Amino acid sequence: MAQESAIRSSGQEGSAAALHDAIERVRSAVGDVIVGQEGLVRRLLIALLTNNHALVEGVPGLAKTLTVSTLARSIDATFARIQFTPDLLPADIVGTLVFNPRDAEFSVRRGPIFANVVLADEINRAPAKVQSALLEAMQERQVSIGGETIALPDPFLVLATQNPIEHEGTYPLPEAQLDRFMLKIVVDYPQREAERAILQRAIEGGEPVLRAVISREDILRVRNAVNAVEVNERLREYILRIMEATRQPARHQLEGLAPLIEFGASPRASVFLARAAQANAFIEGRDYVLPDDVKALAPDVLRHRLVTTYEAEARGVNVETIVARILDGVGIP
Repeated sequence: MAQESAIRSSGQEGSAAALHDAIERVRSAVGDVIVGQEGLVRRLLIALLTNNHALVEGVPGLAKTLTVSTLARSIDATFARIQFTPDLLPADIVGTLVFNPRDAEFSVRRGPIFANVVLADEINRAPAKVQSALLEAMQERQVSIGGETIALPDPFLVLATQNPIEHEGTYPLPEAQLDRFMLKIVVDYPQREAERAILQRAIEGGEPVLRAVISREDILRVRNAVNAVEVNERLREYILRIMEATRQPARHQLEGLAPLIEFGASPRASVFLARAAQANAFIEGRDYVLPDDVKALAPDVLRHRLVTTYEAEARGVNVETIVARILDGVGIP
């Protein structure tokens, strides 16, 4: 078990400084194992602190799975990894009814979804029926087995990975399920010095031993502190303007984007962007949100929610470019 709630033992239960120190311990513990993925670690923490889910996309070998599992091990919480394959069944995820011949009764056998942190590895390798089994769990935080509805543990976090360059034998996630993920995090290659450190560690060995550094109770306290981070009226208006620009670009002098966007972001994106900005501000040690928090997280919130047109594809304009142009064009009120 993690150190017996370091926040309580310090005599500062609930104080902002103690809560912030708890998150810094997690970042430090993960950083001892993972080299050169600070942006990924930060965004996974944002998902954890806002009680939401994240989709991680990147080519093989970028430590996506290792980062997720390392974060889970730094928390005194249960962890389950589900390797998605084409022959996976919904019951393999949520569980099923098992007949007990001795009692002549059926009992519920819970699946791996009943964990605090669930790693859905290569989620796009499973067919739609299996992917849809996650929908109720991710949105309602409960599952139905044999007519019985069972609540999932708290905290409950789904972190999914997918490979963007392999399409054979994969099943693209439908928009309805993509929208359940607060963030879509794109992982890039590490910088040269970071890769040098990775190589050195692999050759010399001596990977640090990771232990849980924060309890589930402390995570819930930190969430309450994140909820209290101030988002003033100007920043709320700024977030609304960004979302409006994805639907009606001309209202923000972005007429050139209108032929490129087929569907803009939903109100859920507005909520997620505000919540992500709150968590980012808290990680930075502030109790108020700045425009930079909004700008930093907008690409992760929007990249899987904007649907581009055929014209955008023909012109070679991707979602990343569109989001960048929106952030450049929308002014802060």
